[in-house]
Amino acid sequence: MRRINAIPTSARLGRRSLIAAAALGAFGRHGFVTPAEAAATMIRWLHLEVNPQILKIWNAAAVEFHAQHPDSEVRLQFLENEAFKAKLPTLLQSPDAPSMFYSWGGGVMRAQIETGALRPVQMDDAWKARLNPAALSAFTSDGKIWGAPHQMALMDVYYNKTLFKKAGVAAEQIRTWDDLLAAAKALKAAGITPIAVGGGDKWPIMHWWAYLVVRAGGRQALDDAKAGRNGGFTAAPFVEAGRLLKQLADLQPFQPGYLGATFPQMLGTFGDGRAAMMLSFSGSYARQAHAAADGKGIAHDDLGLFAFPGVAGGKGLPTDTMGGMNAWLVSHTAPPQTDAFLNLLTSLKYQVETAATGIYMPSVPAANSAITDTLLQQPAAELAKSTYHQNYFDQDLGPDVGRVLNDQTTALVAGSITAEGVAKQIEEAWKLSH
Repeated sequence: MRRINAIPTSARLGRRSLIAAAALGAFGRHGFVTPAEAAATMIRWLHLEVNPQILKIWNAAAVEFHAQHPDSEVRLQFLENEAFKAKLPTLLQSPDAPSMFYSWGGGVMRAQIETGALRPVQMDDAWKARLNPAALSAFTSDGKIWGAPHQMALMDVYYNKTLFKKAGVAAEQIRTWDDLLAAAKALKAAGITPIAVGGGDKWPIMHWWAYLVVRAGGRQALDDAKAGRNGGFTAAPFVEAGRLLKQLADLQPFQPGYLGATFPQMLGTFGDGRAAMMLSFSGSYARQAHAAADGKGIAHDDLGLFAFPGVAGGKGLPTDTMGGMNAWLVSHTAPPQTDAFLNLLTSLKYQVETAATGIYMPSVPAANSAITDTLLQQPAAELAKSTYHQNYFDQDLGPDVGRVLNDQTTALVAGSITAEGVAKQIEEAWKLSH
């Protein structure tokens, strides 16, 4: 796997990323920093953000930190989502290891702790107190805090109001899985592709299966499976989730070429109006606009969302939710100043600015008042009422199981494995990794 050098990475990005070092005048000729130009302490910040509004806020935080700590410099480094996942394990073992990097938590984080790739975040009581307790808990292990939470997310079904109206579909009436199947049929009958997915990246399909597990089995199903009770991951809720997803796939509701489509292409398909729905996380309004061919996507007033539908006879509650809690983890080689920068970055000031963009839900509850976007207020309200918030399955179950999960649920939709086969493969992967 090719090692990534921090400075050429930023140079290749061009306008896609704002680099704090550039604003500070730290670049030498050809994008390299000479020893005379470099700050005494370098904080390498590895991220996968492309939205210029968020990058502007992060850049301002880096500039402010440098002003407060002239001997320290923050360097933003970008990797695209899939490249980030693929290259991070090697980067963490290399001289180019980031000081801090994006994390979904769960089993991936636990594996990084076990390998010694991380060190705990030195967080005082005031810092802890301002953070969402659920978010903080998600990044706590063995009594130590391993990440500084910066955003929360909820998976919802986004829909194009214009296309729904054309097909005579009422989003407020989609409460059950059967309702969703009926909506997909009505959209197809109107000549509209019902759903955009990113089968090439696989996890966008996996989320459909995972949410069905949450609806079919609730919290107990996953707790039992991890503990090896009731057949583990071959238990009824996991098979039922596969059966229901195959029902949807048999309607051929996805865009042409969906098995090769990446997540950005999925967003583009939806943003271009070439599909009526997509299952995605909070803040997808801005993401679909960025990915659309015209750079504008679906107008705000033409975009709606609804909670993932329930399952007949399911044990999951309507108020059970699935999404993520993201944080910045600190590598074991990170300089001590990294903690001070994270404290600033997750301060109320920058969390308010982030919330105001309408892209992310903040990890600091006091910043929620800055959310004015109705497309973010709705999931924030859902989270506030959530009885159980499940982390993304491929993150929660760890990297080894996550790969199998993504592969097999995509294979299920493609028709090359049965619902029972998916459950069996996941159970075998879980046993091998534990």
